[in-house]
Amino acid sequence: MGTLKFFRIDIVVLVAALAIAFWYDGWAAVSLTAILIVVEIVFSFDNAAVNAKYLGRMNEFWQKMFLTVGILIAVFGMRLIFPFVIVSLTGGISPSEAFTLALEKGDPHEPGTYGYILNEAHPTIAAFGGIFLLMLFLEFIFDPERRITWLSWVERPLQKAGHLGTLPVILAGLALMLTSRFLAEPEDAGRVLFAGLAGLVTYLAVNGIATVMEAQEERRAEKLDAAERSAGGTVALAGKAAFSMFMFLEVLDATFSFDGVIGAFAITPDPLIIALGLGVGALFVRSMTVYLVRQGTLAEYRYLEHGAHWAIGTLATLLLLTLRFDIPDVVIGLAGLAFIVAAWLTSSHANARDEAEATDSGSVGSG
Repeated sequence: MGTLKFFRIDIVVLVAALAIAFWYDGWAAVSLTAILIVVEIVFSFDNAAVNAKYLGRMNEFWQKMFLTVGILIAVFGMRLIFPFVIVSLTGGISPSEAFTLALEKGDPHEPGTYGYILNEAHPTIAAFGGIFLLMLFLEFIFDPERRITWLSWVERPLQKAGHLGTLPVILAGLALMLTSRFLAEPEDAGRVLFAGLAGLVTYLAVNGIATVMEAQEERRAEKLDAAERSAGGTVALAGKAAFSMFMFLEVLDATFSFDGVIGAFAITPDPLIIALGLGVGALFVRSMTVYLVRQGTLAEYRYLEHGAHWAIGTLATLLLLTLRFDIPDVVIGLAGLAFIVAAWLTSSHANARDEAEATDSGSVGSG
């Protein structure tokens, strides 16, 4: 019960969101919303850990601001408005028009309906999102400094190849050329190539901004550590310093959630379902952040990050394949979810094995 108190509101919102999804489009919408909630939580698991590290330095007032005003920015900004912005940009309509048309649904074969606009915009969304997600997967899988491997038989050789730092960009560029040549329809090849290049550039920009900001905050944290040592206790940030860190956390959350929003389009193109799934997922991530701050611990599911990135790689591949093949949304969602579940199960098994070995060694030592 002690742990559940951190997630009581989230559970109420979860039930409400699933009820809305059922009202909107039946059990198919419920299943997609549930998949998106799980995907958002797992994709943002590292975000919760990073946020907890910085949130713990702020005073109680600014922690409450992060959980109230901050959650409004995170949910309504990135998870609700941003998906409609993507649809409006690719479909040439305003976000409000996209919202109205989404509620009306309409025949996908009838020009002017939401389904028709999404169908026409699909090559652009698929190419942009597919290459963006592919870069995220490749950067992780080729990282030579990663100490833990999950699917070691394939990850370790790829890590060795990762010493060539430009390899992810080379492979993503090659995938884009092959996609525009062999998967896209001839009349769509040009915009697929352009959208994929935009996805590549966007990933490099977003990743670069996040890296620079984290480096700046790390330096600030080192100075604060020195101040705490000289003061002989913990220094809780307030005023301008706390506001600066609050804004840093909001921008960092936006960069972290960018891949989740793009990945959601691989599971379903419906921004209402995306908003429901990612919004509820974001609430759980925020509560998880507070839980980590209060408890000061993080359960080590060592392979969960790996499973999330393999899921991202799967979503990227399937998203690009939809340029040629008709793949159901639920199939795409379950394919990514399978990697996440497998990583969670193997992490739990590894933790249980470590505990058993520790118990055995303790028994031998005491004997």
